[in-house]
Amino acid sequence: MLAIKSPQTYYHKSGIRALAGEYIAPLSKHIAIITTTRAWEAVNPELESSLRAHGIQYAVEFLTGECSEQALVEHTDKVKEQGATLVLGIGGGRVLDTAKGVGNRLDGVSIVTFPTVAATCAAWSPITIIYNEAGGHERSQPLTKMPVLVLVDSEVIARSDVRFLKAGIVDALAKWYEFRPYQQKNADSLALNLKVMAARLAVDTFMAFGQQAVADNQQQRVTPALIKVIDANIAMAGMANSMRDDFPAPGVAHALHNRMTHQPELHHWLHGEKVGFGLLLQSILENHGGEPDAVLLTLLKQFDAPLRLPTLDGNREEALQKMAQEVKFSAQNAARLPFTLSATTILQALKASERAY
Repeated sequence: MLAIKSPQTYYHKSGIRALAGEYIAPLSKHIAIITTTRAWEAVNPELESSLRAHGIQYAVEFLTGECSEQALVEHTDKVKEQGATLVLGIGGGRVLDTAKGVGNRLDGVSIVTFPTVAATCAAWSPITIIYNEAGGHERSQPLTKMPVLVLVDSEVIARSDVRFLKAGIVDALAKWYEFRPYQQKNADSLALNLKVMAARLAVDTFMAFGQQAVADNQQQRVTPALIKVIDANIAMAGMANSMRDDFPAPGVAHALHNRMTHQPELHHWLHGEKVGFGLLLQSILENHGGEPDAVLLTLLKQFDAPLRLPTLDGNREEALQKMAQEVKFSAQNAARLPFTLSATTILQALKASERAY
C-alpha cells in the first residue's frame, strides 16, 4: 500500500501576497484568517488589498499561544460563528498547524496555508502538532483534509530573521537522516524509498545552495539560492512526510525533540534547533556512543544547530536520566531500526553530547 497525502497546489512566487485574492476567490468569498500580529504585518497592506479587490469577506483572529487543544476548540468555534467556508493560516508552524487543525474539524471548510517563515514544513505536512499551553508536545494529529493551496512569498521570507531559515534547513535535513536507517530492514518499501529520495533531494539542495541562501536571507535578497532552499524546507521536506504505507517510519530526532519541548530551559530553542540536537543524539546512537557522523556534524555547525544542552535546573545527571526515560518511541518501531533505542542508550548519547564538538 502506498498513500500520498499532500496539498493540491503549491504556489511559490515573490510578491504573491498581492495576488492572494486572485487565488482564493475561486475557492471562497467568505474566509477566516488565523495569524499573529507579526505575520499579519509581514504580508500587508498587499494581502488585504488583494482580498478586498476580489470581493472576499474576511475576519482576522490572532493566535497568542501554542497550537493547543484549547486553541483549536476556540478557533473552530469562531470559524463556525463567522460562517466562513475557508480557513487561511498566515504565519509560522503553530499558526499553520492551528489553521489546518481547525479546517480539518469542519465540514465544507477548505484550508489554505501561507508561511511567513521557512522554519518548518508545516505549510505542507499532513499532520497538526498539538502542544500544551506551556509548549510541551502532546500529540501529532494526522489530517483527513489537506490544504487546497499553499502560498509561499519568497519576498516575505527573505525579510524574516535568518535564524528561522537555518532552523528550517536543519529540520528538513532531519528527514533523510531519520528515514534512511529504516531501509536497512525494509529495503522493499516503496513509500519509504520515495521518502528517502525526496529527503535526499533536500539535503543535496542545502549542500549546494544553503550557505548562499543564508547569506541572501541576511541581506533580505530574493535570489535563486534562497528560492531553492525555501522549496526544500517546505515542499521537499513536506513531500517526504507525505508518503506512507503499512509500516510507520517515525523520526528518532523528532521523538527526541518531542521530549525536549517539555524541558523549560529549551523553550527558547526553535523546532528545528531541537531537532538538530536530536540529530546529533541519533548519530551518536547509530555509532553506538561514538563520534557522530562527520558530514552531519559539519552541516549542524554550518546552520548553527545547538550541539550541547544548556544549564539544567537541579542535578544535571538526574535531569538527563529523566529526559532519556521519558522519550516516547514504540518498541515495534524501534525494532525496525538498525541501532538500539532505549532509555539506556539515549542516556548514553546525552552524556556523550557533553563532549565539545
